[in-house]
Amino acid sequence: MKRQRLTREQSKDQTRERLLDAAQAIFMKKGFVAASVEDIAAAAGYTRGAFYSNFRSKSELFLELLRRDHETMQAGLQAIFASAASREEMEARVLRYYSNLHRENKCFLLWVEAKLLAVRDGRFRLRFNAFMQEKLEQMSAYIREFSARVGTPMLMEPESLAIGLMGLCDGVQFFYTVDPQNVPTERAEAVLAGFFARVVFGRDA
Repeated sequence: MKRQRLTREQSKDQTRERLLDAAQAIFMKKGFVAASVEDIAAAAGYTRGAFYSNFRSKSELFLELLRRDHETMQAGLQAIFASAASREEMEARVLRYYSNLHRENKCFLLWVEAKLLAVRDGRFRLRFNAFMQEKLEQMSAYIREFSARVGTPMLMEPESLAIGLMGLCDGVQFFYTVDPQNVPTERAEAVLAGFFARVVFGRDA
C-alpha cells in the first residue's frame, strides 16, 4: 500500500509534537535548566535548526508543553458537564476526576519546574502568570457552572475556591509524589473527598 505523503502543515505539526514529546521526557528526567536545545532536538531525531524553526526558545516550548497538558485536563473537566445528570452523578464525576488526578497527572513535575522558573526568571514569570490567570478563570467558570447545575450554594467566591482547589491538588500531588509511603492513594483521596464534601458540595461529611 502506497504511503500517503504528509502535507507541509501536517509535517510541521508532526515535528512540533515530536519535539514536545522529547522535551517532556527530558525535562522530567533532567529538569528544565539542565536540558539543552540540542538534547531535545537529538532525542526527537531533528537538528537544532528544526527546533528553532518551530520554537523561538526553550522557554516557549516549555509553555507549549504546559498548555498541552492543561488542554488534556480541560477535556477531563468538560466531560463532567458533557450530558445531563443528577446532582449525585455530577458529584460522583467530580470526585472520580479529582481522586484520580494525583495518580494520572504525569506532568506534575513540569508544573513544579515552571513555578520555580517563574520565581527566578522575570520574563518567563510574566508569561507563566498570564497562563495561570487563564487557568484560574476557567476553573472559576467550571465552579459557577457546577453550582448552577446542581443547585449547590457556593460557600466562597468562585475565584477563591479555584485558588484553594488548585493549591490543595498541588499540595496533595506533591506529598503523594515525594512520600507515597506516608501519603498513599487512600489518604490523598480522603483529603480531596473531605474538601469537596464540605467546601464544594456543602455537606457536613
